[in-house]
Amino acid sequence: MVLKQTPSQTAGPFFHYALTPEQNGYPFRSIAHASLAPSPVAGERIRVSGQMIDGEGKPLGDALIEIWQADASGRYAHPADSRSSNAAFAGFGRTATNGDGRYVFETIKPGAIGDGQAPHVTLTIFARGAQNHLYTRIYFADEGDANARDPVLTSVPADRRDTLIARPVDGGYTFDIRVQGGDETVFFDV
Repeated sequence: MVLKQTPSQTAGPFFHYALTPEQNGYPFRSIAHASLAPSPVAGERIRVSGQMIDGEGKPLGDALIEIWQADASGRYAHPADSRSSNAAFAGFGRTATNGDGRYVFETIKPGAIGDGQAPHVTLTIFARGAQNHLYTRIYFADEGDANARDPVLTSVPADRRDTLIARPVDGGYTFDIRVQGGDETVFFDV
């Protein structure tokens, strides 16, 4: 007898309420927040915001985004990173989209992690209609030289790389996520 993988289930519009209770007005504490860098943490503080849009161009107002990244020195807050991570930096957070599909999180700009990868933020997206999590990355437009050498970004067809680039705006960055359509954000298999 060969056992098959258990099928995935669609994450409904209820999904993010339990995982981001404070953001949804419930009096419970979250284990992960939309602010990854409490004071004091070394590095350039940034705000990343954008909109999540479906294949018809409509906002996805009930999605959950998990954020994972290195600190400003390129170290992860993880026991497997032996380079003595910055203990004050969480490196992991969660945020939900609002009714207009907008999201925001505050963090520090990540550093390069030392294996040729440009500074980036990894996102895991849970959304209505998605049978599996969606994985993507945010690269920064002002890291042009590092982006040009990044092995992951350069593995993406040149005409699709722009879907992974956050643009500077007012001391932060903007990054829209399109889950379907001709200008769909590049998602990775992991």
